[in-house]
Amino acid sequence: MSVRIDITGLRREKIAVVTSPLAELGMALHALSEPGHHPGLQGWATTVTCGLDSHLADQMCEADFLWRTTFSDLFQPYAGIPGRSTLPGATLAEELDLLDKLSDEQFVDAALEFTCALPYSLPGAGALADAESRRRALELAAARGPQQLLFGERLLADPPRTRAWLRQFLEDCYAAFFADTWSRLRHQLAADARHKTDLLRRKGLAEALASVSSAVTLDETAARITVDKLGDGHTATADGRLLLVPTSLGWPHLMVLHRYGWQPVLHYPVSSPELAPPPSLEQLTLRMAALSHPVRMRLCRSLARSAFTTGELAHVHGMTAPEISRHLGTLKKAGLLTTRRRGRYVMHQLDVTAVARLGSDFLEGILR
Repeated sequence: MSVRIDITGLRREKIAVVTSPLAELGMALHALSEPGHHPGLQGWATTVTCGLDSHLADQMCEADFLWRTTFSDLFQPYAGIPGRSTLPGATLAEELDLLDKLSDEQFVDAALEFTCALPYSLPGAGALADAESRRRALELAAARGPQQLLFGERLLADPPRTRAWLRQFLEDCYAAFFADTWSRLRHQLAADARHKTDLLRRKGLAEALASVSSAVTLDETAARITVDKLGDGHTATADGRLLLVPTSLGWPHLMVLHRYGWQPVLHYPVSSPELAPPPSLEQLTLRMAALSHPVRMRLCRSLARSAFTTGELAHVHGMTAPEISRHLGTLKKAGLLTTRRRGRYVMHQLDVTAVARLGSDFLEGILR
């Protein structure tokens, strides 16, 4: 599974690495709503939450499905502006002005993304224009809870009022906590954007994407970018831009805006030197499957303590050497074993670091 971006005909000058205060505010709201996704931000989240006045805290819960269960495309409105060439604003106010430029249909469909009722990668009738889409969206909103249903009903009944409410809420968040956060983060994000732009200029798109994440690859022959994610999607730059937007608050989320008719956006977490490159989802699946077998679990118990030859493991576990070799092959293919030669013997040992990372790798993989 993956999200694919067709970049046929895309010129270098149509690729931009840019910062976005509104996108980062969206990630801040997500981190406050789901602190478990972002263990490294729990101190910041606790400080912000404790400092919120009760009215703003209540509002934060009122429409949190825009940033908790999904990351609404409303936080990247520049991608939906006709012409597919608009860049993010330099300030939150400029980006909120771009949000105001979206049509009511665009706004409503992006706001109802949490219902999963409307077409995303393909063209289709939206909830304002199509009675069946409206009914389905409200039905799925109701399944999420009364708060979501109330928001959906209010949105469909009076889009301008809901738009004004959201703009005021985001401005209040900026004043309450995000202005200070953004003043600290924007320099790091701007430096990362400059670095990626320099890589793009000197070494090309493949190198720039590789520096974004090992989960992003470029097939230059097919003119296609593939993002390794638990989900399928596709989009194309066509005659528009490709935007790369860094986030300091977003790890482990690596997101691709691939809404039909909008310009593609790759929203990526800035690199952390202390984090090893994540395994692909295929490799993660192999590792978990390899460890699910009871015999291999017992072998891992031995291999975690010391290095053993195949013959030694066969003797300890009462199995034949070919049986042990098959299980070791599975563990090695999954990247969970290290091997070294000692004379004519091959010694096998569990890669404890790789096993220890499985929990965080799993979390990163499903949240990517």
